[in-house]
Amino acid sequence: MDTLIGTYADTPAKPQFKRLAVLGVGLLGGSFALAAKHAGLAQEIVGYSKSPSTIKAARAAKVIDHGADSALHAATDADLILLAVPVSAIGPLLKQIRIGLSPHALVMDVGSTKGNVVAAAQEALGDMASRQFVPCHPIAGGEHSGVQHARSALFDGRRVVITPMINNPDRFVEVASQIWEAVGGVVSIMDASEHDAAFAAVSHLPHLVAFAYVYAMARQPKGGSYLQLAGPGFRDFTRIAASDPTLWRDVFSANNTEILQQLQLFKQAIAGFEAQMRQGNWSVMESLIRQASQSRKDWASPSPADDIA
Repeated sequence: MDTLIGTYADTPAKPQFKRLAVLGVGLLGGSFALAAKHAGLAQEIVGYSKSPSTIKAARAAKVIDHGADSALHAATDADLILLAVPVSAIGPLLKQIRIGLSPHALVMDVGSTKGNVVAAAQEALGDMASRQFVPCHPIAGGEHSGVQHARSALFDGRRVVITPMINNPDRFVEVASQIWEAVGGVVSIMDASEHDAAFAAVSHLPHLVAFAYVYAMARQPKGGSYLQLAGPGFRDFTRIAASDPTLWRDVFSANNTEILQQLQLFKQAIAGFEAQMRQGNWSVMESLIRQASQSRKDWASPSPADDIA
């Protein structure tokens, strides 16, 4: 860890790295590479993907400088490594690159669940985990995956949650924070379990609901003809249902307990709305809608603190 502190002590506002390795050059990984280039964070950016065509496209678009034929080759001699892969792949990937990690290399991920990632890092890296791995979750992305959709401004103004490992030195977490701020992110620090509970509510359940709704809609006998009539409201509500299936399968598996708890609360709310409709209690129905509408407006309206910031 002393090596890490010595490496970045002279650039407290914006760390600089000789070699950035991006493992998983998709939307998030590719965007991070472009943002790092724009911010001057790394002298060289090397990428790795299981798909050679992805690396070819990333090089052609100048997202990365070089492609590697393995994760280990990409990570060897890198002083900053970003794991931009589905959460189920993080543990196996860490095991692949462990023997190539420089003692001062900083390793981060972009997974949207953190408890399982922390456990996977501890299993894969052992004592190295708390010295070199900082779990991160940038709240950015979209329904379109792939390096062809990567853009350097993806993280601008976006929240990035860092959930430090036990025994991560403060300076280590500080460097990770500086990196995300340099690419445009707004950093928050929280416990991994707190993170998973919060995002089950505000991200994971909404995706589950969108997937289930579109699934039910499309399989109605007249679903196809109904969809031809759908307008902006349907488009807005269902946008996230076009998200990557493999990624979200992994999220639902990794954060299963917290999502199921939020699902029960949602089912209770749906049952309440249904009961008022069946009983014809339209004044009560209006009250429920009004409460939900106001909560959404309150969330969307910037607070004075936000304006100051």
